[in-house]
Amino acid sequence: MAKNDFSYREIITKAVCGKGRKFSQATHTITPAHKPSSILGCWIINHKYNALDNGDAVDVEGSYDINVWYSYNNNTKTEVVTETVRYKDCCNLSKKDEKSLGTHLEVNARALQEPNTLEATISPNGNKVLVQVEREFLAEVIGETKVWVYVNPEGIEEDDIEEDEWEDEVDDEEFEDLDPNFLLGDLEE
Repeated sequence: MAKNDFSYREIITKAVCGKGRKFSQATHTITPAHKPSSILGCWIINHKYNALDNGDAVDVEGSYDINVWYSYNNNTKTEVVTETVRYKDCCNLSKKDEKSLGTHLEVNARALQEPNTLEATISPNGNKVLVQVEREFLAEVIGETKVWVYVNPEGIEEDDIEEDEWEDEVDDEEFEDLDPNFLLGDLEE
């Protein structure tokens, strides 16, 4: 069939029109009720976040609770202190479709690395706890874009479709792994 026998159609569809990643580390200062003697553990829970469109970037705003288990009074007593931390990460869109129709329908973010503690230490003045945290997000902007497709107004004849030949080929190594008694089953009837 000649090339000019085909025509094109323009389809408007939703597609990923922008994508970016953001890795960040932060140090948070936690103030316990007592002067800590040692840090016994630190963990992060209750992570919540939202993605917001910001033109050429996606802002990820969220919060999480930092729990620090520490000893005090010369390591004779323990306590857990919890503080809620708020953050805002800006994910620049490194991959962006300049030909999208400009209307962003959705903005999504997914945590590739949930916030986790790298290290928790007692501050130099001895009355606070410094918690180093890392987190990473993947952000996507979904918008409208145009897709061009080939259309054959005459349709496709069955003879024009090439079928792939599928053959069950078995190599010598696979024959070695076969159990010769498998198919014999119960032949003594």
